[in-house]
Amino acid sequence: MSSKEFTDTLRPFFWSEHENSASVCLEVGGYRNEIFATRAAEGFEGSGYDWASLAQVFLTEQQPQLAGIVKFDPEGSMFCAYSADKEALKQFALAFKIALDDERIATDLLSRAELD
Repeated sequence: MSSKEFTDTLRPFFWSEHENSASVCLEVGGYRNEIFATRAAEGFEGSGYDWASLAQVFLTEQQPQLAGIVKFDPEGSMFCAYSADKEALKQFALAFKIALDDERIATDLLSRAELD
């Protein structure tokens, strides 16, 4: 997959390379709000912390071999995953985005997320 195809596939997430690591981030508020609305009564708003909870469920259930390699550093308005292992992060990011593109899968994953 070319670099352009990769970034196009990840959109609206964006990829950033750093000297010894990489990150994949999302400015929250415009993408997949409907899945967080299913748990709004419990306090889920779609914040960066909510996204990190969702991503943690995905990582634990779908890519346990990447646990401890892919890490999360959310803020209120931004979700961010990072790793020193750029290939592992790419693997996580692509698989996570594919899961999110399926509303049924995304909603199911969120059903097991814990409010942070």
